[in-house]
Amino acid sequence: MSEHMQELIDQAEKDLLHTYNRYQIILDKGEGVNLYDLDGKKYLDFVSGIAVFALGYANKEYNDALKNQIDKVIHTSNYYYNMPAIEASRKLKKVSGMDRVFFTNSGAEAIEGALKAARKYAYLKDGTTDHEIIAMEHSFHGRTFGALSVTGNPKYREPFEPMIGNIKFAKMNDFESVLDNVTDKTCAIILETVQGEGGIYPADEQFLKNIRKLCDEKDILLILDEIQCGMGRTGFMFAWQKYGVKPDIMTTAKALGCGVPVGAFMMTEKVGAHSLVAGDHGTTYGGNPLACAAINKVLDLFEADHIIENVNQVAPYLEKKLDELAERYDFITDRRGAGFMQGLVFDRPVGDVINKALEKGLILINAGANIIRFVPPLVISTENVDEMIGILDSCLKEI
Repeated sequence: MSEHMQELIDQAEKDLLHTYNRYQIILDKGEGVNLYDLDGKKYLDFVSGIAVFALGYANKEYNDALKNQIDKVIHTSNYYYNMPAIEASRKLKKVSGMDRVFFTNSGAEAIEGALKAARKYAYLKDGTTDHEIIAMEHSFHGRTFGALSVTGNPKYREPFEPMIGNIKFAKMNDFESVLDNVTDKTCAIILETVQGEGGIYPADEQFLKNIRKLCDEKDILLILDEIQCGMGRTGFMFAWQKYGVKPDIMTTAKALGCGVPVGAFMMTEKVGAHSLVAGDHGTTYGGNPLACAAINKVLDLFEADHIIENVNQVAPYLEKKLDELAERYDFITDRRGAGFMQGLVFDRPVGDVINKALEKGLILINAGANIIRFVPPLVISTENVDEMIGILDSCLKEI
């Protein structure tokens, strides 16, 4: 590392709040599936900003769309309509099959809105405010109080308690566990279609179908969090579409804007007509012209560049190569995931492996202490997979 980069990192450590344990590099620019640090060192990126930069870096059409919108207008507020938001909501409805859209600034905000919509829906039915929500153990939905309240990891919640009340936790893929938590006050069940931070656990098809049936029978709302697993990452625009288990409310973010901070929660007409009304929810920046210009171009490029088709073509190769790697090393105990959302499970912490990979020019992250997570740009090729496997294999040999 150059002296200049080290000086800047040291200065940042004095200025920034210490809420992140950052890797000791300053990323400066990107091109395709590669990032470059301030010293010009090249890295193969298999993180994509935590499942955000689906289109890869320096995509000219995407960049030009944002530049064009900046020259027109960036922000107007939700007291007025704007064309990018009108177009983005129509396109998002088309690819999701949902009926109503609310744009937010982040995934956590999308979860907040989803929870509020579910509680308002229940409140309008019986006028009471003691309704319960069932979430899953090991889930991760965000850091705000509402999102944290349904995040199934006590270590994230405990320092900030009390959380919002009436939240219960069931076991992922254990329908009996869900049934054990249902009461006549249950208004919603929330889960990630594929758990991300909790260890790359896809929901079982039958589990999802059983929950959908239960929700239909008892007029409970099913909320599916597709913030990380959505936007083509599993080979479908949204992971639930593989099973045909449509939620009542769903959340999206991350790759929705491919780098511009934007999220959304969406709902069926049934929920939209019987939940949030004027004055119930709002955001200053959400759905502004710049963010929605990003959404529009992302959705256009997904179609024009056959992004999901590439996931379905390359993902089996990625799985095969990860499986072969797992077979070669005793300390790798499992490989699981869907599409370009994969995890290698180790019998030990993976921090050293990730640090070694970074030194060798490969960017990886973990999902829990003992899992390496692979969430690359959705435009990677089999050649990129081979390069990644080569670097990772060389790191594993050293341990």
